[in-house]
Amino acid sequence: MSTEAHSQYEAVIGLEIHAQLLTETKMFCTCANAFGSGDNANTCPTCLGMPGALPVLNKKAVEFSVRTGLALNCQIEETSVFARKNYFYPDLPKGYQISQYDQPLCKEGFVEFFLGEEKKRVRIERAHMEEDAGKSQHQDQDTLVNYNRSSVPLLEIVSGPDMRSAKEAAEYARAVRSILQYIGVCDGNLEEGSMRCDCNVSVRKWGAEKLGTKVELKNINSFRFIEKAIEYEIERQIDAIESGEKIIQETRLYDSDKNRTFSMRTKEEAQDYRYFPEPDLLPVRVSPMWIEDIKSHLPELPLQRFERFVREYGLPEYDSQILTQSKDMAGYFEVVAKVSKNPKASSNWIMVELLRCLNEEKKEIVDSPVSSQNMAELIASIDSGKISGKIAKTVFEEMYKTSEAPEKIIKEKGLAQVSDSGSIEKWIDQIIESNPGQVSQYRSGKDKLFGFFVGQVMKVSKGQANPELVNELLLKKLKE
Repeated sequence: MSTEAHSQYEAVIGLEIHAQLLTETKMFCTCANAFGSGDNANTCPTCLGMPGALPVLNKKAVEFSVRTGLALNCQIEETSVFARKNYFYPDLPKGYQISQYDQPLCKEGFVEFFLGEEKKRVRIERAHMEEDAGKSQHQDQDTLVNYNRSSVPLLEIVSGPDMRSAKEAAEYARAVRSILQYIGVCDGNLEEGSMRCDCNVSVRKWGAEKLGTKVELKNINSFRFIEKAIEYEIERQIDAIESGEKIIQETRLYDSDKNRTFSMRTKEEAQDYRYFPEPDLLPVRVSPMWIEDIKSHLPELPLQRFERFVREYGLPEYDSQILTQSKDMAGYFEVVAKVSKNPKASSNWIMVELLRCLNEEKKEIVDSPVSSQNMAELIASIDSGKISGKIAKTVFEEMYKTSEAPEKIIKEKGLAQVSDSGSIEKWIDQIIESNPGQVSQYRSGKDKLFGFFVGQVMKVSKGQANPELVNELLLKKLKE
């Protein structure tokens, strides 16, 4: 299909994010909410759907849901109602899922985030509480079911159809995860499934008001795959429409190895689930006083921290965006900046050197072998003239390998910067004596050779000579 044909269409994207809440126990029973336990170890008659077992609502799950709703700028409903969502699937032991339908806890919020330098806002239509299903595991021709996940507390965050590109959708998902992590309600681990993302994608001609037929992409487990899956689906739908095919409302799965989506089932409408109010649970009532108390204990959120980093530390917006995506990284930076008293150098060392090493090993900042205190001391050593910037990179590499303090490494390896004029003059004399031709050319007007002499002095000093002093003394010597 031609690029020109594709340019006549726009994508309309909405996301449904399912966040597992970090409660100690499940939504409606006292079983442990713990990832990685033995198969079916965290189960009881209630989460296994045994006849006569009754659900009891977890108050902490409601608190976490209210906290999330407030962080997403939602209106918190003082009365919300649980409903039964009826469908049959092996991982749903009761034959229905306890969810919320027409009376959710949170609605009409928004999330703001940056797409490049542009600030975007995506509406949150609703955020409702529900229980998770079990997990099917396919082995050859057999399917086994692990019910440890059954009845784990979930908050489903439903965006408006406000996004227009795959990149924007991925950035929105990152922004939501960052908020969830900042407020401590979800660890946001897509690979383990504690945060899962369904993408609703449709296309329409530019200028059309009516939405196209929506296709749902189910359970995508990385931000990169969210972007790639949506990009593929947009192209697939446009090609289908241009070929005269009709897009059907369906659920599709994404195959990351083949980078394509394939049909899973036709999409059910709300009436297919036969929702009705959950008879075993009373309506949930939250008092305005409790909502205000939860609101008063909300931490600083990612966007607020971003704005403060720009204002308080004078960082460029790009640096602030990177550093505040993760609460742990933002905290690490603040310690380094305050101890070293050099925010910009702190930002540079974290973003360039430290993140490069962590990314290569697929580690998070909390697993960094270089502590924030040691990083700050390294930067302070450069600023005080104890070591040069070049030597600092050697020290950093050793710090990353050993987790040792910079002071110890500098001392043991004899890496301290040399600022003694006598020692530097000896190195300069050695270089001038070894390069008479270049000296003659420099003195005859080839000033660009000065960089050559500086490089030679630094080389012979193994990078330890004070660069400023080298420049000053070298200039004097070459003029003699």
